[in-house]
Amino acid sequence: MIYHSSIYWHEARSITPLSLKGAVAPQLHKHLRDRIISCELVPGQRISETEIASTYDVSRQPVRESFIKLAEENLLSIRPQRGTYINPISISAALTARFIREAVEADLVRIVVEHANPDMLKLLDKQIEQQRITADASDPAEFMLLDEAFHQSLAKYAKAPDVSDYLEVLNVPMTRVRNISAREFSPAKLVAQHAAIVDAIRKGDANSAAKAMRIHLREIKKDLPQVVNTYPDYFDGVEALDNI
Repeated sequence: MIYHSSIYWHEARSITPLSLKGAVAPQLHKHLRDRIISCELVPGQRISETEIASTYDVSRQPVRESFIKLAEENLLSIRPQRGTYINPISISAALTARFIREAVEADLVRIVVEHANPDMLKLLDKQIEQQRITADASDPAEFMLLDEAFHQSLAKYAKAPDVSDYLEVLNVPMTRVRNISAREFSPAKLVAQHAAIVDAIRKGDANSAAKAMRIHLREIKKDLPQVVNTYPDYFDGVEALDNI
């Protein structure tokens, strides 16, 4: 497989070492999971127990445990005698996650409007400004962290913080797509969409807030065909694009 430089650039970044205070296997699982979801480890890439053990300076046992757990989460495929590979992104699963997330978050933001107050709006405005700075700095990885924090804040302000946790697993295919999209397209449009959501909350307009959220979460449907065309080897189930 040929790895596209715009995605594979993450390999040059330093690896955050594991903490000596906690159990190794859960930490390693989280590190590898985050690297797969961010597409630092790209779909189709082969990884090995020996390589990961050396990179993180651990024995192969916690690596093996992490690989098994990631395979259970459908992020890895362990092929006996052939190797371990990062699974491709299911287009169907990504579109399903987007559909469910839109329905949930459009309702969430309506509730946020009911609980809006000056302190909340001040914090949301601050998040939008941080997003603008990061977008101007062309740091897609950092922007995606801020994007996730923004949506988590809305769930918290809707007094439903657990929603983010419930959606997190479902969102994995969609998040992987969005991490690629963030490197291919300017985040400025997403920042403007977030700002439109906050402006509607500020005005106390629940209908406009829900509409702005739906527009925002439908952006991936516009980006996905181009992303798949650019990185076809990263995806599975291209026929699902016919349903967009």
